[in-house]
Amino acid sequence: MQLLTPDGEHVESVTTADGTTYAVDFTDEEYRELYRDLVTVRRLDAEGLALQRQGELGLWASLLGQEAAQVGSGRALRPQDMAFPTYREHGVLYCRGIDPIMPFGLFRGVDQGGWDPNEHRFHLYTLVIGSQTLHATGYAMGVAMDGRTGSADGEAVIAYFGDGATSQGEVNESFVWSGVFHAPIVFFCQNNQYAISQPLERQARAPLYQRAGGYGFPGIRVDGNDVLATYAVTRAALDAARTGQGPTLIEAYTYRMGAHTSSDDPTRYRIAGEVESWKAKDPISRVKTFLLKQQLADDAFFGEVDEGARRLALDLREQVLAMPDPQPGEMFDHVYPQGSPLLDAERAEFAAYHASFHPGA
Repeated sequence: MQLLTPDGEHVESVTTADGTTYAVDFTDEEYRELYRDLVTVRRLDAEGLALQRQGELGLWASLLGQEAAQVGSGRALRPQDMAFPTYREHGVLYCRGIDPIMPFGLFRGVDQGGWDPNEHRFHLYTLVIGSQTLHATGYAMGVAMDGRTGSADGEAVIAYFGDGATSQGEVNESFVWSGVFHAPIVFFCQNNQYAISQPLERQARAPLYQRAGGYGFPGIRVDGNDVLATYAVTRAALDAARTGQGPTLIEAYTYRMGAHTSSDDPTRYRIAGEVESWKAKDPISRVKTFLLKQQLADDAFFGEVDEGARRLALDLREQVLAMPDPQPGEMFDHVYPQGSPLLDAERAEFAAYHASFHPGA
């Protein structure tokens, strides 16, 4: 499903085989704001990778190439909806109004993630692959039991995961439970072609969205580099969930331009020519081309967006550099509220091990 081609041509609407029509109805300013979101999110993501390379973060999971999937779906959420992310949904986090600095404390190791999930309707990052889909399913079942569905003002849930997570038992279990209990949930799979640094064909022999039929709910594949189509499909799926029509699986067909995380080397398993072919489908350049073709923006606007993103990234960098250095022993402080004898023994063993190193090593 595509509404905006890589050449910046806007298709007014698309009707799928089941008779559903997808379209967007944005003002000129809303189109420009989508572009601003995409550019800003990419710039902040680039700052995260740079900070990791400079030793200021322990790890960074980049979203490079997946901006449209995240901004499109993030902007489709209504205020009452609840999102369950993985560890790279920086774009969705930004769309939910959370300060972009928040995940940097997590990846620096100074906190566990500092935002309030209830306030922002966006749960904390989940590093255990696929487990958040079960959390989201249980939450969605609770929403239905509380009677918060069945109308246009109802609550819907969205669970984000990658193509690699579809090989995890938790994800398939969440499909079973959601299908059987008609949970108000949207499963949003960002298929970035390299599941846990393995080509997609090593993970699945059929299109991922087709799996939904086996669990009793619809699935749809959308051009994940098309922010308009992603928005339209996600908004329709969320509205179906909130009005009592049950789950939907969305496969956002996109590409991970960077590494799986900053500790990965993607040259081990893919060729440069493949990356170049996907650059031609870049989610930001197609929106920019559209804006130019429709005379909705000029060079002054694009320059202002770039400068705003640059200033925001600079402010973020300064905030990261001002964070305290994490102390290795602090990892034991928040495991159990009252501690435990085993934890105390492990802390002492680790302290002795850490003290055995030469000072400054």
